[in-house]
Amino acid sequence: MPVDPQLRTLDIEIPTQPEVLVKLSLLMADEDVDLPAISALVESDMALAAAVMKAVNSSLYGLQGRVQTVHQALTYLGMREVAAITFEMGLRAAFPPAAELEPIWSRASQRGLLMGRMGQMLGVDPWAAHSAGLFEECGKAVLYRHAPAHYPAMLRAAQKDSELVQLEHTAFGVSHDALGAALCESWGLAPTAVASVRHHVQVQESLLMPDVVQRRSVLAISAMAWALLNRPDEIEDIARDIAPQAQLDETLVLRAARRVHEQLLEAQERGR
Repeated sequence: MPVDPQLRTLDIEIPTQPEVLVKLSLLMADEDVDLPAISALVESDMALAAAVMKAVNSSLYGLQGRVQTVHQALTYLGMREVAAITFEMGLRAAFPPAAELEPIWSRASQRGLLMGRMGQMLGVDPWAAHSAGLFEECGKAVLYRHAPAHYPAMLRAAQKDSELVQLEHTAFGVSHDALGAALCESWGLAPTAVASVRHHVQVQESLLMPDVVQRRSVLAISAMAWALLNRPDEIEDIARDIAPQAQLDETLVLRAARRVHEQLLEAQERGR
């Protein structure tokens, strides 16, 4: 999905993809995935490897015992989840450390994991789903870096993302969902992931898929992940609204959402 060319005329810098992630993207795109090559690539960047190992051993993944190497992490978690953690850490490293961004990165970890596993259960590209979840709010980090003195006040003032989008348009002439999609496109994410990042705020607010999006499964999974994390009591109603619009089976979508949510809760409980 092409991103609006007008974004390229704005004085807002979108960070370039780190070289290690460029190489990882190429490895992920290969039909015959080379696990040793992925392990060696991640381990070649000491800071990145350390961050990945810290994440792998967190309660979010609920592994039994402590994982000592990236290769072990690949064995226990699988290629997609280790690659996603690597992308998450690479994304974080592209922006200055800031307390205001920590909730964004925390939500990214949870949402990416939920979406990737739901995608796997539903036969939807799990890598596209996982990366869409990781990058959903990355446009906020872009705007924070652009206006660190002013943007935190907007984050505090907005009760929900649809309100934040209006504040962003007024202040910058662009919103975080559009900037996030531009970053995803420039980093070579799948078109379905780019579309999900671009339209997630609209879908969360209206529960209506925009006509411009033809391949809607990842965007539907995004809406379900958002519902699990924000409106769990309404999950059945939201599945009923969202699934048919993406030509997904409502019962299967609801079952997948509940199962991955249970997995996440179980991992968090083990970590306490």
